[in-house]
Amino acid sequence: MCSLSYSPPAKEEVCWSEKEDLGLNIIVKEEQNITVKGEEEAFRIKQEEEEAVIEKEEDVTLKEEKEHFAVKEEEEAISMKEEEEDVLGVEEEETEDLINIRERPDSHSDSSKSASGEPDPETPKPVRRLDCSQCNKSFKLSRYLKIHQRTHTREKPFLCSQCGKSFTQLWSLNKHNRIHTGEKPYRCSHCGNNFRSSDKLKEHERTHTGERPYHCSLCGKSFTQLGSLKEHERKHSGEKSFQCSQCGKRFLRSQQLKSHERIHTGEKPYHCTQCEKSFTQLGSLNKHNRIHTGEKPYPCAYCPKRFSGSQDLKSHERTHTGEKPYHCSQCEKSFTQSGSLNKHNRIHTGEKPYPCANCGKRFSRSQDLKSHERTHTGEKPYPCAHCRKRFSQSHDLKLHERTHTGEIPYHCSLCGNDFFHLGSLRKHKKRKHSGDVCTHVPIA
Repeated sequence: MCSLSYSPPAKEEVCWSEKEDLGLNIIVKEEQNITVKGEEEAFRIKQEEEEAVIEKEEDVTLKEEKEHFAVKEEEEAISMKEEEEDVLGVEEEETEDLINIRERPDSHSDSSKSASGEPDPETPKPVRRLDCSQCNKSFKLSRYLKIHQRTHTREKPFLCSQCGKSFTQLWSLNKHNRIHTGEKPYRCSHCGNNFRSSDKLKEHERTHTGERPYHCSLCGKSFTQLGSLKEHERKHSGEKSFQCSQCGKRFLRSQQLKSHERIHTGEKPYHCTQCEKSFTQLGSLNKHNRIHTGEKPYPCAYCPKRFSGSQDLKSHERTHTGEKPYHCSQCEKSFTQSGSLNKHNRIHTGEKPYPCANCGKRFSRSQDLKSHERTHTGEKPYPCAHCRKRFSQSHDLKLHERTHTGEIPYHCSLCGNDFFHLGSLRKHKKRKHSGDVCTHVPIA
């Protein structure tokens, strides 16, 4: 009887021992998996009563899984932050500190809590700035510093596969590639024109809005483009920063220098599609094309005449107004056109900037050079409308045509004699009227 009454407690002791072992296993497993709570959580669980451990076993397991996933999410968020910031060494140090805090069981000490028992809010660390070694500029991200340093090193790592041109930044290459592809993704909302870049679209839109955001501080004149303002300011300062390497002549604008250099090289990149003529400047080609189309879009405000070029119109209108805005600084002469003044100035300087590519002879005017070059090429571009003869000079053609028309344009006002040539009238005046005032008057 006694042994039968005693056997159940013995069996119960064995079960209790198994339960105790199971509880210890749970605690050991919890110590291994929980990385944030650490030894403090293990110590608290070990002090609880064994019955509470058995009853709360499922709750503890769920809590372990939640904390495990929370730590995982925090690690992934920190990893993404490291990749985005890309700051030299700073992110690695911060990440190591965070990982060490999570892995050390004694990292959550009483010193990290306030008097109320709540943890103190984290104090954000100041962002370390990255300084350029060659100037005083500083940057938050290392990639911005690298891009900036190319302004000092002149490195251009992005190469165009079509033409070989290189760029310091990838977006500049992408913008350049649209020249080859013809892509124009930026559309004007006012007129529908398309543009390769957003800045070109903004410049164009100012033609619709009338906006002129760039102002000259000296005279108050406004401009739609920053480049136009800078060019204008050079007129005040007299600065001509673009110099020709061949003759030393200086220019306000780089485009003016490029156009001028073609005088020396003989390059004529703009070709007419309807005839064989070529031109050094695009504006000259556009003006020439109106010979074929007959277009004359510039009307005179004083008479019914129309002109194919705006400069031709301005020059013509000065015959009505009498204006001569271009003055020679060395003599009292004035001119209606800037080109005429430039030609006149070469009388004072003796400059002859137009060399012949065949014989080296130099000329003060481009027109004189063209006329001379025909002596080498044999070209005769001026045909007579009355016969089959052709001439290398327009002046020779005019003289020849008078033999067909009978025109005698030069008239002596003193004796009434008429002459075909100006030189003939001058000789007549010298021989017959040397003591009288005689002027040559062309017949209208």
